[in-house]
Order: sequence, then C-alpha cells, then structure tokens
Amino acid sequence: MAKKTDQEPKAKPVKLSDAAQVEAYMEQLEHPLKAEIEAVRNIIKNADPEIKERIKWNAPSYYTSADLLTFNHRLQTKVHLIFHHIAIVQIKSALLEGDYKDRRMMYFTDMADVEAKKGDLEEILKTYTKLVG
Repeated sequence: MAKKTDQEPKAKPVKLSDAAQVEAYMEQLEHPLKAEIEAVRNIIKNADPEIKERIKWNAPSYYTSADLLTFNHRLQTKVHLIFHHIAIVQIKSALLEGDYKDRRMMYFTDMADVEAKKGDLEEILKTYTKLVG
C-alpha cells in the first residue's frame, strides 16, 4: 500500500498585531483596578503620538525609539508603572518615586487619583519622550 504524501500543509498561526495583543491581554486581565489601568493606558497612549504600545515583560509596555515604561500588575492594591529608561532620572516630579540610578515608579490608588495625576503624567510623558528621542 502506497504512503500518502499529499498532506495538507499546516496553517501557520496568525501573529496578532501589537494592539491586538494588548487588547487580548486586557480582556483576560483580572485586577481589582482594571478600570484605573485602562484609564492610565489611555493617558499614556494619548500623551504623545510617538508612544506605541505592546506586550513586553508580560504586561502592556510603551516605547518610542526605546522602551519607556511598563505596567506591573502584581501589586493588587495600586496601579504600578515602571519608567525604565535612564532618561527618567532627569525629570523631577514628586510623583516619580524611588531613588534608583536608572528608573522610577509611579502609583495610582483609585480613579480619583488617576484623574488628579493625569496632567502631571501627561507632562512627564511629553518630557520623557523628548529626552529619549
């Protein structure tokens, strides 16, 4: 009996776009501050047209010519942003926490806190993207 060699080629899995990957991630995310995370995402995405979003380090992450910041969703009591480009240390703001040589943190406790910090976050992001280039 002859072996059948005309097998159907296996379909390659479709790679989702960066935006679709983030949307899929957010749909599956279970976090008590999910609405706040979405609000902060919108602030970040609208702060500068050069900022792009993707999944990196297992979370929504933002970049221009270099990686800028990433959400850390392990903390369940606050929204936690990690600004991880060394340029962030040049920006002086009481909202940027930590005395690390190459990064800063920012936290939001609830929607009122997101709204209260929105303008400052937008200014930080605009300055940050200019510094990074």
